[in-house]
Order: sequence, then C-alpha cells, then structure tokens
Amino acid sequence: MFHRREPIPFAFIAEADRFRSNVAPPPRQRASAGEIAGRLLLGLTVVAGLVGALVLGMPALSVDRAAGHTQQSEASDRR
Repeated sequence: MFHRREPIPFAFIAEADRFRSNVAPPPRQRASAGEIAGRLLLGLTVVAGLVGALVLGMPALSVDRAAGHTQQSEASDRR
C-alpha cells in the first residue's frame, strides 16, 4: 500500500494491512473414529443415491429405436 504525504487521522487503520499477530490459533482437534465413520457413511449414501438415480433414469434417457414402427393394438390383430 502506498504512503500518503499528508498526515491522516487514525493512521493505524491505514497501516492495518501490515499488522501480523504473534498469537497462534489453537491446534485443530483430530476427528474421532465415530465422526470419520459418520462422514464416510454420509458420503456413501450420497454416492449411492446419485448412482441409483442414474440407473433408474437411464431408460427414460435412452433413445427408443422402435419409434419409427407403428404399434398395432390387439383389436386390429383380431380382424
């Protein structure tokens, strides 16, 4: 940040971007085995839901190759 030639009130605010704290944050706690298992189970549930939706939706997304053929009803077959 550039320095101004004229004095400004509250100069500490202008130089706040250069401030570095000497206080370190506390170390992160490690996740317990139950938390890891819960996250894994949640992830597997989400993935299984996406795969299931894809498997169930594939017939609707597929192109019907028999669309050019006309379907005949049973009533027209009996004539």
